[in-house]
Amino acid sequence: MPARSTRARRLAACTALVLSAGMLLAAPASADDTAPRHTVTERPAASADLQPSLNLPQHTDRLRSALKPRADFDADGYFDLVLRTFEGGLGIMPSSAEGVYDFEIPGKDAHAHKDIIPVGDQTGDGFSDLLTLSPYGSLTFRSGVSGAGTGNAEWTGKGWQIYNKVLSPGDLTGDGRSDLLARTPEGELYLYPATGDTSTAPFGARVLVGKGWGTYDQLIGANDVTGDGIADLYGRTVSGDLYFYAGTGSARTPFTDRARVGHGWHIYNQVIGADDLDGDGRGDLIARAVNGDVFVYSSTGDGGELAVRVAAGSRLNTATLLAGAGGVPAYGRSDLLGLDTHGRLWAYWPSNNGQLNQRAAISSAWKGKPFLASSLNENTLVDLMNVSGGELRNHSFGPDDVRRVSSGWGGYNLSLGPGDLTGDGKGDLLTRDAGGTLYLHPGNGTGTGLAARIRVGGGWNAYNVIIGAGDFTGDGRADVLARDSAGVLKLYRGTGDAYRPFLSPTPVGGGWNTYTKLAAPGDLTGDGKADLVGVDRNGSLYLYISNGWGQFPRPVRLGGGWNTYSVLN
Repeated sequence: MPARSTRARRLAACTALVLSAGMLLAAPASADDTAPRHTVTERPAASADLQPSLNLPQHTDRLRSALKPRADFDADGYFDLVLRTFEGGLGIMPSSAEGVYDFEIPGKDAHAHKDIIPVGDQTGDGFSDLLTLSPYGSLTFRSGVSGAGTGNAEWTGKGWQIYNKVLSPGDLTGDGRSDLLARTPEGELYLYPATGDTSTAPFGARVLVGKGWGTYDQLIGANDVTGDGIADLYGRTVSGDLYFYAGTGSARTPFTDRARVGHGWHIYNQVIGADDLDGDGRGDLIARAVNGDVFVYSSTGDGGELAVRVAAGSRLNTATLLAGAGGVPAYGRSDLLGLDTHGRLWAYWPSNNGQLNQRAAISSAWKGKPFLASSLNENTLVDLMNVSGGELRNHSFGPDDVRRVSSGWGGYNLSLGPGDLTGDGKGDLLTRDAGGTLYLHPGNGTGTGLAARIRVGGGWNAYNVIIGAGDFTGDGRADVLARDSAGVLKLYRGTGDAYRPFLSPTPVGGGWNTYTKLAAPGDLTGDGKADLVGVDRNGSLYLYISNGWGQFPRPVRLGGGWNTYSVLN
């Protein structure tokens, strides 16, 4: 096959919600009372102005057979990039054609897939197979996947929500099949060896690789970097150090001791192994910066060394997930809701780069107390909730389909939906009553009902703000922040235990009473960690980006005019 030339690739217009750069966060625009009412999941049409480009290195053929790609869905022998778009659909950037094409997974819409995990050709039909992982812990093996997606669902296993990362580095045991790695929130890493029985039991019993792997916020399966036919692994720490683990071929001890091969990698919000991009038979890396710029790092040696990065595109922030990233980002809502003093409700969507897009009208005459909840059903989209007349309602099924979720809600002075607090993968709610007792309401997984409430504890009226949306600490569990009357912000780390959902609080810092409003919009930067925003007395909005340890370094001012809102959620 002739060498593949470098080509610019563009994501389709469906991948981004935009106005022009520089207008992302001006003071809120004038309200439009005639704006159509819609749910926050109905994002406005994307603009062609912010279509990203991706230019991969020129590919030679000299060692093409030495490394079989895990993600080759057009059967040309080269790596294809699968991604999730801003609206939750899946797309593919194939090596055999320019542009981005729909990538369909039958049975459920793409919102229901927490991750897409390419595993190479396990069945011998010439096409790469893949695994899909649902938020509720269903892992499905799909064979015969073409460049358009599709494929046959041969096997599904349950209970995988106990892990915060699941990835396939490639063949770790030397049998020619791609194996799995899975990490628990406590930092235990397990290897699941492939069996070849793709319809009954594609993976064998798990093997404990080791403990302490929670030090890495990203695990990067790189396929074979050293040229020995065995898959290798990179791990990145929160501080940005990059470590390399060479594969051994042993299921019991699959990696050698780590070697530090880089620093400063904290500037990237997602890094993936891209198999062999330059034709030298060694796995390479693709790294995406927060602003959407893309870089390629080519492997250069047996110790995991990498060449100087090469610019390979821009504006790829319009993809929320690059397949194979191992469960990044962790799910939590990523939207911001504002109720102005005239009763008009507005929504802001993130640009996945620390910015917010121009607001969109949700309702011109909202009644009751609105709040956003991290997904209460398997589509992973945010749910727009409302408390009115003592009832809790869900407005996320459509403008003309408002579902009653629960009655007896009039006794609560606070409601929030931080995500999964029970460990089953389903979004839950928290409420506080007038006496300061906090309750956990387990979600039923459909957004239409809740299980019996569970008492968390008393004394929560000591806080004038309680917020949460996703994971502030990088362990994959939903957390909560609370501010007391002295302005001290405290972190309650999630445990995944419904009857003890939080650890004892740890202080984040003081001085937070400078903000008249605090909100947890979820992950705004695409790194899988939930962020924080605050509005000061002058109406300026500030973004605090989580550092992965439950701390928030110096804020970034995003814009003014935010004191127009009586409620920010």
